[in-house]
Amino acid sequence: MNKAIMGKKLGMTQLFLEDGTMVPVTVVKAGPCTVVQKKTLERDGYEAIQMGFDEVAEKKLNKPELGHLKAANAGALKYLHEFKLENSDLEVGATVNCDVFAAGDFVDVTGTTKGHGYTGVIKRWNQHRLKETHGVGPVHREVGSMGANSSPSRVMPGKHLAGQYGVEQVTILNLSVVKVDTEKGVLLIKGAIPGAKNSIVYIRNAVKK
Repeated sequence: MNKAIMGKKLGMTQLFLEDGTMVPVTVVKAGPCTVVQKKTLERDGYEAIQMGFDEVAEKKLNKPELGHLKAANAGALKYLHEFKLENSDLEVGATVNCDVFAAGDFVDVTGTTKGHGYTGVIKRWNQHRLKETHGVGPVHREVGSMGANSSPSRVMPGKHLAGQYGVEQVTILNLSVVKVDTEKGVLLIKGAIPGAKNSIVYIRNAVKK
């Protein structure tokens, strides 16, 4: 069965398994999420479930958003996201908690990476520094050669240059769920996931595992 949930990245820590193995994990406050809309093949042309997450004051939402949520008997929710879940038994108004996943499940996690602003080629593309010898410089962290001189007399498209770095949607595939803490409502996922602390992440069962 297809499963999915929204959550908030809290940070990283480590767990020790029964055999003494240390596992780095990311802690995600997963749910509770409310199903606010269900799209069907007959009415919408595809099957999907729209979930809401993170309650806020009603004054922070506009009238169309409040009307959309009240139609589903849901409270004021800050984030909405649509998951393409086929043959899902979830109905409008249902609540999805972290226990939808279990230890040992494999998941795909989508998030927005940290923003680094305008950065140089060394940080953005992992390029090497120039040689720090006589005749080189005075800048040693610049991009270096731009290409041929007389022909084609221009910088070719696709060359790695300085520019905006980060704030991209990234999905990490096939991460394993190490532990599910239903009391605290958190998932402990092995490894790192994209995003800064307190950023929103979307978790669904692995599609390629």
